[in-house]
Amino acid sequence: MNRRQCSVALWACLTLIIQFACSSTSSLSAGPQMKDQLQNQNNTSAPNDPYLWLEDVEGESALKWVRERNQRSTVPLESRPEYKKMEAEIRKILLAKDRIPSVMYESGHVYNFWQDEKHVRGIWRRMPLKAFQKQSTQWEILIDLDQLAREENENWVWQGANFLHPHAKRAMITLSRGGKDAAVEREWDLRTRAFVKDGFVVPEAKSNVDWMNENALLVATEMGPNSMTKAGYPRQVRLWTRGQSLAQSKLLLEVGENDMSAYAWTRVTSKGTYHFVSRVINFWESRIFLLGADQSLIPLPIPQDVDVQGVHDHFAYMILRSAWQTKSRTFPQGSLVSIDLDQLSAEPQLMLEPTARMSPTSTLSTRDAVFVQTIDNVKGGAFRLSRVDNSWKAEPTTFPTEGDLSLMSSDSKDNVVLALYESFLTPPQLLLGQDGNGKFDVQVLRTIPERFRGQDLVSEQREAVSADGTRIPYFIVRHKNTKMDGQTPTILYGYGGFEVSMTPFYLGATGKIWLEEGGAWVLANIRGGGEFGPRWHQAALLKNRQKAFDDFIAISEDLIHHKVTSPSKLAIMGGSNGGLLVGATFTQRPDLFRAVVCQVPLLDMLRYHKLLAGHSWMAEYGDPDDPEMAQVIQRYSPYQNVTKDKSYPTVFFMTSTKDDRVHPGHARKMAARMEEFGHKFEYYENIEGGHGAAANLEQRIHFQALTYTFLRRELGL
Repeated sequence: MNRRQCSVALWACLTLIIQFACSSTSSLSAGPQMKDQLQNQNNTSAPNDPYLWLEDVEGESALKWVRERNQRSTVPLESRPEYKKMEAEIRKILLAKDRIPSVMYESGHVYNFWQDEKHVRGIWRRMPLKAFQKQSTQWEILIDLDQLAREENENWVWQGANFLHPHAKRAMITLSRGGKDAAVEREWDLRTRAFVKDGFVVPEAKSNVDWMNENALLVATEMGPNSMTKAGYPRQVRLWTRGQSLAQSKLLLEVGENDMSAYAWTRVTSKGTYHFVSRVINFWESRIFLLGADQSLIPLPIPQDVDVQGVHDHFAYMILRSAWQTKSRTFPQGSLVSIDLDQLSAEPQLMLEPTARMSPTSTLSTRDAVFVQTIDNVKGGAFRLSRVDNSWKAEPTTFPTEGDLSLMSSDSKDNVVLALYESFLTPPQLLLGQDGNGKFDVQVLRTIPERFRGQDLVSEQREAVSADGTRIPYFIVRHKNTKMDGQTPTILYGYGGFEVSMTPFYLGATGKIWLEEGGAWVLANIRGGGEFGPRWHQAALLKNRQKAFDDFIAISEDLIHHKVTSPSKLAIMGGSNGGLLVGATFTQRPDLFRAVVCQVPLLDMLRYHKLLAGHSWMAEYGDPDDPEMAQVIQRYSPYQNVTKDKSYPTVFFMTSTKDDRVHPGHARKMAARMEEFGHKFEYYENIEGGHGAAANLEQRIHFQALTYTFLRRELGL
C-alpha cells in the first residue's frame, strides 16, 4: 500500500457512506488509553465545555444518553409508512443476487468479499479468472466470516487480505471487532484454506503489516508504553522473523510521537522485490527509505510531499503535490514522475503531465506497463504508460470515459487490469483490460440491470460562482420534466477535503427511493477535494478552509437562484470531513436549508486533534493550540458557532460508538448543545460499525432507511 492509499484508507468512510446511501454494488471501549486521555484533557483544553463527559465513549452515563436519543429518533421514523416501503426497496437492491462482485485479481484468480442475507458478515471467496470470464458462478469459499464469528464468539468485520507475493500461497487477514480501525492480523494458508497453526498473529491495534518474505513480516504495531504516536498510530517498524515472538523482532525505524506514524510496505515486480520504510510526518508528508539488503535505510531522493504510487520494474513512481525542481528541469505540480531505484542518482523522468482540467489520481502496475487513472473535468479516464527508448510513452486506453472509471486491481506477473465504470444513470460495468499482440483489449465481464428508471432522468454538469469568483462545478440528477419552480426536494452532497474527488457513480437505491419519486440529487465538486489535482485541494487547506464552505454555499445559492429548489426543499448531506462541511455550512447559512444529514462528523474543531486519530489531520486543518490557527478554526467550528438565537434546519446526526477514527463525541456534543438551545434534531448512534457507521448489510439497510425517511419527512417528498 502506498502513502496515498494509506491516506485514502484512513478516510474510507466517504466511499462507504456513498455506497450505503446510493450504490448497488459490498468495540471501542474507554480503556486505559482513552481514560488517561480524558483525564489529561478535560480540565485543561476546554474548561467551559459542559459536555466533555460525552467523550467517554462507552461510559455508562454517555451510553445512557445515546440510547435515550436513539429511541427518541428511531421509533417515530421507523413508524412512518414510507420507512417500511423504502426499507424493502433498499433491501431488494443491496441484497440483489445480480450485484457486481467487487473483485481483486491475484495470481490467476479473482478474489471477492461478498455479503447477502445468508452471509450477513460475509464470505471471502475466489474463482479462476478464466472461469469468471465465462460467467461461472462456482466460487471457492475461503473464509465464512459468519461461521468464524460464531466459532470464536467474536463480532468480526472483514477488513481485507494482504497476499504474499509473487505466488499468493499465504495472506495476512485483517479482522476488526465491530468495525473499528484497530484490527487483528492473522496468517492464512491459501492451500489448506485455514489459519496457519502457530503462524503470524498481530494483536488488535492500528497496525500496518506487509510481507518481507515467506518467513518474515514488516510490522508497525503497538509494542507497549510509548510505542504509539499522539495520533494513535505505531511509532516503530520492526522485522519479525518466523519463530520469534513479536517482542524479539528487530527494530528498523522509530519515529517521534508527534509524527503521524511509522509505515512499511513491499513491492514485487518483474525485475525484483523492493521493501520500503517510511516516517509519515503528517497526512501529506513522509520521509521514505528503501530497505537495503543489509537492512540499512537508504533515503529516497524525493520531496517529502510526493504521493508515492508504486513500483514498476525498477522504477518507483509518484504524483507531485508541489512542483519539483531537479538539476535539469522543473516538474509541474500534479505530474506523475519516476525515479530509478537501482540508480538513485539518476535524474527523475516525466511519465504524465497534468493539464488545467486533467490530472493523474492513481495507478496500477502490470508486467509490461503502468496504468494511470485520471480525472478530466470531473470525469474518469486512463492512460497506459510503457518504457520505450529509456523513457515513458503515454497512450490513451480504450476504457470508457464519460462517467467514472476506477482502476481496481492488477498483478505484476501478467498484463491484466480490472476496472469499474459507471455514471449516475449507467449501471456499473466490471471491465477486464488485457495487453496482447501490441494492442489493449477491453472486455465487459459483468454488469447489472437498472435499479431505477434512468430513461426518465437527466444528468447535467453545471457551475456556481464562489465568493472569491472561482467557478465551482457540480452535477445535478433530476427528472427530465422537473419544473423549475423551486419546489423540487433536493439533496446536495459534498465532501471537500483530503484531496478526495467526487466523481459520478451509479445512484442505485437513491435512484429508486428518491429520484423516481421526483426528488433531485446534487454532487458538489468543491475545493479541498482532488477534482483538479493538488492545487484544488490546497486551495482550501489550513487557513483557507472557509473556501470549501463558501463553495458549498455558492452551489446551494445557485440551485435556489435557478429555481431547481428552494430553502424549504433543500437538504445537505455529508460524512466524516463532509460532516464538518455540512456542520459549518448550516451554522453559517441556516437560511438556505430545511434539513441536514451529518454523518460520522467532525464538529468540535478546537478539540479534534485531542480525540482518537485527530492529531494526524493537523496538516489538513491546522493546530488548534496555535493561537493564530485557533482564531481561524474558531470562526467555522460548528460546535463553537451554534447559538440559541438562530433558527436552524433540522439536523440528523448519525455516528457509531465503534468509530475509533472520528470520535463519536463530536456528534454527541453537538446534539447536546442543540438540545440545550431548543433546536430540532434527530440522533442515531450505531453501537458498532466503525467509521463507515455500519458493520454488516442489515445495519447498512437500517442506516439508509432512517436517512431517507428523515429526508422525505422534512422535504415533503
